[in-house]
Amino acid sequence: MSTTDSRPRILVTRAIFPEVAQRLSEHFDVESNTADDDWSRGELLHRLQDKTGALTFGLERIDADLLARCPHLKICANMTVGYNNFDLDAMRVAGVLGTNAPDVLTETTADFGFALLMATARRVTESEHFLRAGKWTRWQYEMFSGAEVHGSRLGIIGMGRIGQAIARRAAFGFGMQVVYHNRSRLDATLEADCRASYLSKEELLKTADHVMLVVPYSKESHHTIAAAELALMKSTATLINIARGGIVDDGALAAALREKRIAAAGLDVFEGEPRVHPDLLTVPNVVLTPHIASATPGTRRAMAMLAVDNLIGYLIDGRAVTPLNADGLVARAAA
Repeated sequence: MSTTDSRPRILVTRAIFPEVAQRLSEHFDVESNTADDDWSRGELLHRLQDKTGALTFGLERIDADLLARCPHLKICANMTVGYNNFDLDAMRVAGVLGTNAPDVLTETTADFGFALLMATARRVTESEHFLRAGKWTRWQYEMFSGAEVHGSRLGIIGMGRIGQAIARRAAFGFGMQVVYHNRSRLDATLEADCRASYLSKEELLKTADHVMLVVPYSKESHHTIAAAELALMKSTATLINIARGGIVDDGALAAALREKRIAAAGLDVFEGEPRVHPDLLTVPNVVLTPHIASATPGTRRAMAMLAVDNLIGYLIDGRAVTPLNADGLVARAAA
């Protein structure tokens, strides 16, 4: 890193597309984790101490302790739509802006949510493992009989942009009856656009054939689905989580799957990921994917470029594109 470059110093905490790094370098003095190493907390602190901004990936905890040790820091731009790695209150007090990357991944993530629902309901992973193990020697009429998707009832918990995109796929593409639960009810026009009806969480869980979670993670949404909620669900129901790890009590879910209290689950996110609860690895009726709902090249590039837009917008032009905590923020003076 140049010691004579007077431009803002930016840290990119993980490996990123070369064209994204190139665009950053046109505006900033950039230090990149090109080796894609898993930095310790201490290493992250050390590298951030002289930085004005950071392009983060939803994994780095930005809290009061870190902010106190990084006096030059003015913005952390998540490449992800989720931002539970940010302590936004502490960032606001410290004068550090947080941004995320909404909208650009909505349709891709909704596609994947439906792919995971289909794979789970129709027992795709379970049957493929059976075939690969050489166990398929004859056809049987009830072999790997799964759940109906077309015409069934889909319950969506979390009806933001992604939830609405899933609802439209379900209603218009698969003729599903869509019900949803959200912190606040959608207006009538939006409900009609999604062909979705509002229910309490309890009624949704009791009546849905498939339950899909698309709710942001927070202290309030921690274990939105735990043992008590799983007990409300039909024994034939499936549960899909494309939201965040911690929304589901993974241990309670593994027990419910093993005991066939629900039929199956599809999970793209996990508590403590990349660690996966060991009990989930021992039950056959679960589809597991490594947090890939937004993983297409075009979408991931768009997410990264939006993070860059936020860094340029705030540090060069004075206005971020998708700020999270701008209200009441007192920006840090140049250090």
